[in-house]
Amino acid sequence: MLVLKFLLAMLPIIWLLIALSGLKMPGFKACAIAAVIAAILAPVFWKQPVAWTGAAALEGALNALWPICLVILAALFTYNLTLETKAMEDIKYMLSGVSMDGRVLILIIGWAFGNFMEGMAGFGTAVAIPAAILVALGFDPVRTIVACLVVNSMPTAFGSVGVPTVTLSAVTGIDANILSANVATIECVLFILSPFVMVAIFGGGMKALKGVFGITTVAALSFVIPELIAGLYLGPQLPDIIGSVCSLVCTILFARKTRNKPVSDEYVVAAGGREQRTLTAGQAVVAWSPFILILVFLLITTLVPFIHDPLAAVKTSVQIYPEEGASKLSFSWLNTPGVIIFVAAFIGGVIQKASGSAMLRVLGKTLKSNWKTVFTICCVVACAKIMDHSGMTTDISNLLARTGSFFPFVSPLIGVLGAFITGSGTSTCVLFGSMQAMTAQQIGASPAWLAAANVMGAGIGKMISPQCIAIGLAAVNMVGEENVILKHVTKYCVIYFVIGGILCFCLPHILPI
Repeated sequence: MLVLKFLLAMLPIIWLLIALSGLKMPGFKACAIAAVIAAILAPVFWKQPVAWTGAAALEGALNALWPICLVILAALFTYNLTLETKAMEDIKYMLSGVSMDGRVLILIIGWAFGNFMEGMAGFGTAVAIPAAILVALGFDPVRTIVACLVVNSMPTAFGSVGVPTVTLSAVTGIDANILSANVATIECVLFILSPFVMVAIFGGGMKALKGVFGITTVAALSFVIPELIAGLYLGPQLPDIIGSVCSLVCTILFARKTRNKPVSDEYVVAAGGREQRTLTAGQAVVAWSPFILILVFLLITTLVPFIHDPLAAVKTSVQIYPEEGASKLSFSWLNTPGVIIFVAAFIGGVIQKASGSAMLRVLGKTLKSNWKTVFTICCVVACAKIMDHSGMTTDISNLLARTGSFFPFVSPLIGVLGAFITGSGTSTCVLFGSMQAMTAQQIGASPAWLAAANVMGAGIGKMISPQCIAIGLAAVNMVGEENVILKHVTKYCVIYFVIGGILCFCLPHILPI
């Protein structure tokens, strides 16, 4: 009976796997059908009242809109506005003008700046934007996309201003700061390895590290140490952002100090296509102003009590799911990353001399071009809420708990599966976060630790997600070459999963977790 319930509960997930990877169905259609499947199964097999099924779906959709979709749209609006004002051209010029060594550039643009984009925006921007810049500088597109996909795996947990981990907190009931500390701990080793792997991918093997081992170490540690401290003590919103800013500064300074070192011809990036011009400090600040303001606003609204507390008090809590004891859904109207990013973006647009009509036009274009994304996320979260409230998620965890003490090794694999299906760390947390936490309780493990393993696995799974691969290919005009990228990136996904599984299994026996 338990096996039958497990198989029935897995039907929405199995459908997504078939629809997205086999039938190549658009995500918004596949996820809508998955939600319908869950909505049929819940009343028929789990005896959930139909009205309660509808309430669960409504709760999921509202939770998806605020704050998840809000922060995604705000981040994409910020990026689109920098394109509109041409500030992104100045940013690209500054980033690419530091060194002629392609290995150094990929550390600066693909690693440090890519992690910054993941921390600010997520949602594929950390692959698309660095890949587009690097290919424009003459990098091999296949190696570039593979490298960016691999590196983008670890910062996913704290991407989009911490949305995946904050969402994980919402679906599991575990404090976000506790989850943040566990995520920062479990990902630390893979975070350190990632820039070395990126350089090896670019250079065709470990031999590429010769001559740049020092700067690669600087890039790794200058990100990981601040990121770990922020994850342990500040919560999930800022680790990627703080770590990437520190890494960007340290890596650039180290690159400038060593820029006269001879570079092997195979790693030299031609400068012929670069526009030679000079940017003043003021122009640089203007170009970066939206991102600087986002960082400053997020810091003060998180760390300054007399600003944070009044803003956080402006919220509404409502119980949508009618079951007695069900948790309420809270809407923070001011002190939420999406609102803060929008405010910073509009002020940054003014600094960059964008007119009000231009900013509104960009906003409209952003909303119009991403309605399918919003709909997809609403469907995924609605599906997850139906599965959670009806007991479907519980029955999945009941069977998985039969693996007993071995489950922590398998735990990241569940996150990998979720991200492969959805292409989203946030959606994976919604789909499997509760299941991981409940399974942990059943086997006597830490729910916060296995929930952290889920979001780590989600980042790893994004490497092989058809949606993430498609975003990278679109950025470099290679649409239709998904199989090529998947062939190259799969081995890194397997390596990362094995290392992640070992860490998840072993660290609780070593550290006080």
